[in-house]
Amino acid sequence: MKAYVFPGQGAQFTGMGKDLYESSAIAKELFDQANNILGFDITTIMFEGTAEQLKETKVTQPAVFLHSVILAKTIENFKPEMVAGHSLGEFSALVANGTLAFEDALRLVSQRAMAMQKACEITPSTMAAVLGLEDAIVEQVCNEIDGVVVAANYNCPGQLVISGETGAVEQACEKLKEAGAKRALLLPVGGGFHSPMMEPARTELAAAIEATTFNQPTCPIYQNVPATAVSDPEVIKKNLIVQLTAPVKWTQSIQQMIADGATNFTEVGPGKVLTGLIKKIDKEAETFNI
Repeated sequence: MKAYVFPGQGAQFTGMGKDLYESSAIAKELFDQANNILGFDITTIMFEGTAEQLKETKVTQPAVFLHSVILAKTIENFKPEMVAGHSLGEFSALVANGTLAFEDALRLVSQRAMAMQKACEITPSTMAAVLGLEDAIVEQVCNEIDGVVVAANYNCPGQLVISGETGAVEQACEKLKEAGAKRALLLPVGGGFHSPMMEPARTELAAAIEATTFNQPTCPIYQNVPATAVSDPEVIKKNLIVQLTAPVKWTQSIQQMIADGATNFTEVGPGKVLTGLIKKIDKEAETFNI
C-alpha cells in the first residue's frame, strides 16, 4: 500500500514552492488564492524571504502546509491509500485524503499558528531533543522534575523531544545527560509545543475546528494522538484538537502503518526529515521524496 507523509514546522527554506508556481497553472492559482485567504503576500516571503522572515509564526506553518498541499495537487494519479503528517503536517494530510477543503485547512493552519504564538507569550516554555535514551527512561526523568515537562515528539527510536516550562526542560536536560543521554539540547523553537503549555491554544483552536466542515476521507489518516488509522470525521476533529497538548507519536504511527500493510512511504513537502526518521524506525522501509 502507498503511504504519503507530510512534514511539519522546521522544514521551511527560502525559495520553497517557487518552481511549482512557475511551472504549474494549478499551483499558481492555489498560491494566489492563499495570499487572498491569509491577507498578506506569503508567496513573496516563501520565494524570496530571509530565513528570519520564514521563521515568523504567521508565515512558517502556512508556508510548510502550502508547499506540501500544492505539491500533492500537482502529482499525477495521486491516490494515497494511507496518510500521516507530523504535527502541522496532519493538516496537509487531511487535504490529501479529502477530509478538509484546501481553503478551510489553510484558515485552520493560520489560526493554529496564531493561537500557539499567543500561548507561547503567556509562560516561558521551550523544547529539547534527547538522543540515545530509551523512551521509558526519558518519561521517568520528566515525571521526577518539579514543573511542567513532558515527552512531546516520539520521532524515532533513540530520538525523543521533550517540552514544557523553560526551567523544567533545562533541569530535565541535565538529569537526562546524567542518565546517559548522548545529547539533550534545547531547540530553537518559539515555545513548548505538544505540552500542557499549549492549553490556551487548544481551547481557541477547538472552536475553529468545530465550526469547520470535515468530510469522509478517501483513505485513513494515522493521527499523531492515537497512532492508529482513523476514518471517522468526528474522531479526526477530536484528535486534531487534543494534538496541541499531546505528544506526536510518530514512531508508533509508522510502525502501525507498516503493520497495516504500508509498502512504501513518499514524503510530500519541503525537506527529507520524515523519510530519514522512517528509515531509523524500519531500515527495510522503502522511502521516496517529492
